Amino acid sequence: MIKTIKVMLCPNNKQKTKLFACAGTARFIYNWTLWYQQINYEFGYSFVGDVELRRILTVLKQTNQKFMWLNDYSNNIAKQAVKDAVKAYLNFFKGITEFPRFKSRRRSKPGFYADPCKIQFTGTHVKLEKLTASRKTNKQKFNSIKLAEPNRISVNAKYSNPRITFDGLNWWISVGIEYEESTEQPENQGIGIDIGIKELAVCSDKKIYRNINKTAKVRKLKKRKRRLQRRISRKYSKNKKGECYCKTRNIVKSEKKLLKIICRLTNIRHSYLHSVTSEIVSRKPKFIVLEDLNVKGMMKNKHLAKVVQEQCFFEFYRQIQYKCNWNNIRFITADRYYSSSKLCSCCGYVKKDLKLSERIYICPECHNTIDRDFQASVNLMRYGLTA
Repeated sequence: MIKTIKVMLCPNNKQKTKLFACAGTARFIYNWTLWYQQINYEFGYSFVGDVELRRILTVLKQTNQKFMWLNDYSNNIAKQAVKDAVKAYLNFFKGITEFPRFKSRRRSKPGFYADPCKIQFTGTHVKLEKLTASRKTNKQKFNSIKLAEPNRISVNAKYSNPRITFDGLNWWISVGIEYEESTEQPENQGIGIDIGIKELAVCSDKKIYRNINKTAKVRKLKKRKRRLQRRISRKYSKNKKGECYCKTRNIVKSEKKLLKIICRLTNIRHSYLHSVTSEIVSRKPKFIVLEDLNVKGMMKNKHLAKVVQEQCFFEFYRQIQYKCNWNNIRFITADRYYSSSKLCSCCGYVKKDLKLSERIYICPECHNTIDRDFQASVNLMRYGLTA
């Protein structure tokens, strides 16, 4: 079993410059591969694989002066960039993704690949390949970048697919580490989970997890974010020259403050989701049932779109799913059209005219009175017993 661990890096200014240069190298090779495939297609030749493309690139680095600067960077960055571009084409041919596009310097996310055999982790630092060309001992320290969380990544382990990325504010490293699979089989009662807008999650064992976006801390940050966005908008309007907007240094500073607030809000929400999903999985149920919600359709409702986006339903699903796989818990997705809220948990009557505003379910047949979300979680738990 492979677990991916992501840790923030703390590089100095010189290391940041080198990391951006490595990311630019990966972007250049990716775009060159797409260009080569397009030119190859226009002349009527067959598709070129990544092995042949890497041979062509090696010859260009040795003979063409325009490509010789690539020798200052790790060969694994260029090798993996070619593989990623070829994989994007193959996924397009299979109908999985859209046609691959060129990466923009401004809009694309900076990142590059590191060789798992040459990367080295200590308790506090990670040593990357060829950040400096000098072999002197004091210069080799430049290759070691400090980790924000010490002892988070195992020192003597088998690593896979290390990636260094930049999120607009900080540099991160993600690496897959192989662990032994858990053999413990959970024997507790299964759990049905109804996720929604009023409460994040209501479980069939009467455990309720509140909506983090309704807390005073998050509401205060959202208010600060709105005010900063309006301030930046006014600055852009004042500095408009003709039809173009002029970005001043004050605007750049304000946008950096805005990015910090956005990252903080995202981290608060994801941290809360991790605590909720870990607490649910720690109860070790036999199975966990979640309903397949039509989030894309819910986002079309202008009154609910913002609230649905802040709840991070996809991230909740993703965390529950991989944590179930780690702990041998059966993960079940109920059918999208399963009447979890409209079905009476006592007599089985389906109330088809149930409105979204009705938070208390009153059955017209057996007069059962129950909370709407709790009844949905109970019905989902019973769905798991028959699935």
